[in-house]
Amino acid sequence: MKLKELQDAMIAAMKAKDKFRKDSIADLVSAVKKKGIDAGCRDDIPDEMANEAILKEIKSVREQIDTCPADRTELLEEYRKRYDIMSEFAPKMLSAEEVSAILQEKFSDVLATKNKGQIMKAVMPELKGKADGKVINQVVAELTK
Repeated sequence: MKLKELQDAMIAAMKAKDKFRKDSIADLVSAVKKKGIDAGCRDDIPDEMANEAILKEIKSVREQIDTCPADRTELLEEYRKRYDIMSEFAPKMLSAEEVSAILQEKFSDVLATKNKGQIMKAVMPELKGKADGKVINQVVAELTK
């Protein structure tokens, strides 16, 4: 369904003659399709896989914003605009409170070890794509104090 949503949004942008929006969404569509082809499920790409591809594209645009020189204002503005468009399609991420609740509920036995590496290893497969890695890392750091 996620791929279909992206394609519908791209078509709407084409009809509205919004080339920049269409190009930004087209980047997401191609990333999702590429990930599906690489995984061998070209025709039926699961939403989780589509979300991973979208998050990866958003992360790369975020890095472009962070590394762009401040005096290149027009380029920086273009990157920010692209980031905003792509963020519309990003899956909703869990907040720090929600991550903390999940960790204390499902991973209390691993949290008891106070070994941050083991905790992260156990937790990441469960929360990957549902919460930002930095947020998970901060919550684990707080819980292991």
